[in-house]
Amino acid sequence: LLRPLARRFTIHLRSLQHHTSLFSSTHQDTMAQDQIRQMVNFILQEAHEKANEIRVKTEHDFNLEKQTLVHEAKLNVQDEFVKKEKDREVQERIARSTEIGESRVKKMRVRDDLLNTLVSEAGSKCAMVARGQNYPHLVQKLIVQGLIKIEDNDVTIFCRGEDVDIVSQILPDAVSEYVEILERESGVKLSPNVVLNSDRSQDLPDSSYGGITLTSNHGKIICDNTMSARLNLVYEELLPSIRAILFPEDAE
Repeated sequence: LLRPLARRFTIHLRSLQHHTSLFSSTHQDTMAQDQIRQMVNFILQEAHEKANEIRVKTEHDFNLEKQTLVHEAKLNVQDEFVKKEKDREVQERIARSTEIGESRVKKMRVRDDLLNTLVSEAGSKCAMVARGQNYPHLVQKLIVQGLIKIEDNDVTIFCRGEDVDIVSQILPDAVSEYVEILERESGVKLSPNVVLNSDRSQDLPDSSYGGITLTSNHGKIICDNTMSARLNLVYEELLPSIRAILFPEDAE
């Protein structure tokens, strides 16, 4: 910045020196010195003004750049905050959904346990029926029903080990009743071969709660007429009503 000014000052100074060499009087020397002083002050004034202009422009550019950087930093902070807030909301929704899912699973497990307990208690009641005095008559009706359903002349009956004597006693009457029903309904008189299983290792388990199972065609056709099968059948049919009674809030 000062080099052009200094160059101009040198040129003027040389010009003044040339003029002063032409004049020898003191008055002329004084005038030349005043002119030199004025020229120096003018150059310095221009230098100060130019330096101040550069300083003002530099400060303006600096402030503008600083404002831009601060604004961009604020935007970045806001974007980061929004992103973290969204991530937090997503995590909260996931945690809430997981908690709801776990609660529902726990609720369903408790309900299933309650229903299983209900079925188990009903099975205990069925076992009590198997020990009652009307049980032989019930078994006879179960055999007749099974024969009608299985529709075969060669049938093998399975029962619990403790029911072998009862089934052996009522089996002839059950077969006779079946033949009578079929003859009355269809006019056909059959002579079915219905036998009790002689292999005690294949007796029905105690979990059957009593009743019988009928098989034919070498075991390919099976009619499960045990107390447990009848209980499960009734349970499936009444399950909506049972749920409505035990869990009324689901029906609302």
